Amino acid sequence: MPERPPNPPSPILGLTNMEIISHFLYLNTSNGEIPIAIRIYAPENTGPSWACRYEIDWPEGMQRMAAHGIDSLQALVMAQLMIGSEIYASSYHKDGALRAANRESGYGFPVPPFLRHLLVGRDAAIF
Repeated sequence: MPERPPNPPSPILGLTNMEIISHFLYLNTSNGEIPIAIRIYAPENTGPSWACRYEIDWPEGMQRMAAHGIDSLQALVMAQLMIGSEIYASSYHKDGALRAANRESGYGFPVPPFLRHLLVGRDAAIF
């Protein structure tokens, strides 16, 4: 198998805070609903791979992570899968306290195959 050429330089290299997607979920608490912000940043070429950073503003603190892939698209897809996994594995989902905007069922993020049994509403139908 021929060796894959290195990734070309990223045109956005250096713009590490370029937010490309923001999404809100809502958490029902005893003090009313609070927004849970989710932000995804533009994938960046890190040399041998691409990284796509994301943040979730959970009530207990902001969680910052990065997903990696062989190219920018794979890194972005992996970030969405990781976000979906975190949402569906959260105690907030298990308690039924989390909802999407406009009271849609589901959260709008895919999950890996081993978590698909957790999907609800529209997510279950399209992912």
